[in-house]
Amino acid sequence: MQNNEWVDSFEKYAQKWITKGQVPGVCMGLAKDGQIFYSNGFGFRDVERQLGVTIDTVFGIGSITKSFTCVAVMQLQEAGKLSVHDPVVKYLPEFRLKNLDVGQITIHHFMTNTSGIPPLPTFLASVMPSLEENEVNHPFFQNQTVLTEPIDTYEDLMSVISTLDLELLGPPGTEFSYSNDGFALLGAIIERVSGKSYEAYVKEHIIHPIGMEHTSFFLEELNGYENITKLYIMRDRGDHKEVVSSSNWWDTPVFRAAGFIKSTVRDMLRYTDMFCKGGLTAGGNRILTTESVQRMITPYFPTNLVPDQFYGYGLFITTDYYGKTLVEHSGGIKGVTAQMCFFPETGLAGVALSNLELSPVLAVMLGALNSLENRPPESSHLVSKIDFLTEEAMDQFVGDYHSSDFGTLPIRLENGQLMLSFLGENYVMRPFAEDLFVVRAFGTDFSAQFIRVGKNEIVRIAFAGRRFTKTVGETKNDPASQRK
Repeated sequence: MQNNEWVDSFEKYAQKWITKGQVPGVCMGLAKDGQIFYSNGFGFRDVERQLGVTIDTVFGIGSITKSFTCVAVMQLQEAGKLSVHDPVVKYLPEFRLKNLDVGQITIHHFMTNTSGIPPLPTFLASVMPSLEENEVNHPFFQNQTVLTEPIDTYEDLMSVISTLDLELLGPPGTEFSYSNDGFALLGAIIERVSGKSYEAYVKEHIIHPIGMEHTSFFLEELNGYENITKLYIMRDRGDHKEVVSSSNWWDTPVFRAAGFIKSTVRDMLRYTDMFCKGGLTAGGNRILTTESVQRMITPYFPTNLVPDQFYGYGLFITTDYYGKTLVEHSGGIKGVTAQMCFFPETGLAGVALSNLELSPVLAVMLGALNSLENRPPESSHLVSKIDFLTEEAMDQFVGDYHSSDFGTLPIRLENGQLMLSFLGENYVMRPFAEDLFVVRAFGTDFSAQFIRVGKNEIVRIAFAGRRFTKTVGETKNDPASQRK
């Protein structure tokens, strides 16, 4: 299946983005029907010692962990120990929201990010013990509300959530908003139903049966295995940005179900193969029934991340990606950017892992898929429905939008273009459809969907999987109101 023409095209494209993003190390692998036909390591797992990246280098996978959590839930449903349509309070009676009824929120709503709960400022409090000095200023915590109460257990998390003043985005099942807290509480449900720690359950029922030899929540469990990446972060030095190593891996027992597995490209391709084989591993172990796999990749609710993209159970589904169904998930945290994808109809799968946050691994992945099918590597499957908006039409979108876990998202009109500022970078917003814009970031297109009350006032924007609420009374393009 491999030929030098597509490989050369892809690798030149990949190297361009890796160099532009100053990414120390990336590994990319592709498989068909479980057979790896391409893999390559770009750069280093340890720049200082000039140690290269291989298909067996251990990286973080971030939020790809969410799909493992959903596999565990589906296994417990198959065993008759729960139903995804059970209310959360059946297993977590402590779960409550201040002055709000949570009785209608189900496990399904947590698995699909449709509980209606807005982004919460809980992650920083939970990960605080593992932060290095000054890491509270990390871009991931930019403008985030700082909670003083520690969150060390699931019970702590539920207690803190119960005290927060918040409003639901809508009734359960009516709004998509990416929620690490919902997946954290799925970990609590798995523990209570299985009688084992979340990490032990995943290790025993998913990681080991699939044969993922170098995969774990805990590096010390890898028994001295040395092919593990160092972590790198981007430091803003004012006139330039510098990539530096940072030794500590963030950790939080409460949020492990949302994003803390470490793995390799080889192991992750074994994982994707299980989905492509309808729940069976290459070794013949059944992880899930075919019906459970189908339920996981069902497009339950639109994400507003990318046009025509939906969320299943811990997985994103694009129903028409050049005529095929694309199932994927990304992951990002300190020192981690990860991308996993597979096509259930063809058995093609890909995994790309890197050791720098906010790196362009999605661009690398899509470049490989495009090159493999003889498209230019930079191709996008998105076709805009509108090409132009007047400044008067764009002015209605200007303002500050706020999320408790990502802070303020300023949108300004500058030189006839709508500009969005996110995690310290500015991006042009290209009109795509009514109230829908596309932002090109890290070599890939993402959508920004404005949400109105009825057809009138804009109240929120859906971006990066979250709902950001428009701040009342902002002064639009008043220079004094713009972020520096």
